[in-house]
Amino acid sequence: MQKYPVQREKNVLVTGGTRGIGAAVVKEFLELKNKVYLTGTSKLENCNVNYLQADFSNLSSIAFLKEKVAKLNIDIIVNNAGINKIGNFENYSSEDFLKLHQVNVLAPFELCKAVIPNMKKRNWGRIVNISSIFGKISKEYRAAYSSTKFALDGMTIALAAELAQFGILANCVSPGFVDTELTHQILGDDGIRDLSKQIPMKRLGTPQEIAKFILWLSSEENTYLTGQNIAIDGGFSRV
Repeated sequence: MQKYPVQREKNVLVTGGTRGIGAAVVKEFLELKNKVYLTGTSKLENCNVNYLQADFSNLSSIAFLKEKVAKLNIDIIVNNAGINKIGNFENYSSEDFLKLHQVNVLAPFELCKAVIPNMKKRNWGRIVNISSIFGKISKEYRAAYSSTKFALDGMTIALAAELAQFGILANCVSPGFVDTELTHQILGDDGIRDLSKQIPMKRLGTPQEIAKFILWLSSEENTYLTGQNIAIDGGFSRV
């Protein structure tokens, strides 16, 4: 498959970059010799990458990471880290609701504030916020999660409008059901088999498919696509 070049070495930040889609995104950028910083919640032993440990459910951790990231001259940010908890609307706790919004919306908001000044100086930047198909559609028990992903989309649209004059493009990518370890843990083989029947492509997506599109959105090949929320879901949300 064609590689879309990032034409000079870029400084890239990928949050939630230790597994799943995030890890696939990190791999794509590293293969093109970019300098990649990734975040995760756990401590990594014998780490040979630019790893920044951060827990977005902790406000102090967000503030500490924001201060550090502001000094890294980031060209491309991929806000991938996120959490989900489904539940009955009437019984959903305010604490869980606020935690989802802190991790899924506030952390990207603060990190974008950290990287935008350098992007403006270079008159070039790419912001990719990882939403979800449940930031385009929704269903029962997902009021809290969907509200975070719709909020992330709204923030992205505003960023695109505000930053286009500085050569900075901002977009959302909304994956559907992706074949990750977490998906297998949640759904099991039978659940995945049943779900696949509802997807026009008759299969789950792969982290690599999502990552390659994120790479293109972040590259110098993308010169005009901004302010969009693009679903990569095998057609699930459109039929």
